Amino acid sequence: MLDDGHEDLFGGIWPFMKRALFVFLPLWIAMIVWYAGVDYINRDILLFVAAISAGLTFPVIQLFEKLNIMRKSDSESD
Repeated sequence: MLDDGHEDLFGGIWPFMKRALFVFLPLWIAMIVWYAGVDYINRDILLFVAAISAGLTFPVIQLFEKLNIMRKSDSESD
């Protein structure tokens, strides 16, 4: 059974912090890629690579959340 998630907040601060940290994950990935290649790669190409790598984190976040929902629903159905 799926719920809207507001009950998770009563279990502690971690569910809220996890969702808040996922918001900043693409920004962190872009900054890591940018500063890793700032002295080695042309800035136009580096900007493109940083944007693509940050954009690819969204499907990873969605996959992570979907797997957690599937695992939670499987454990509740047993």
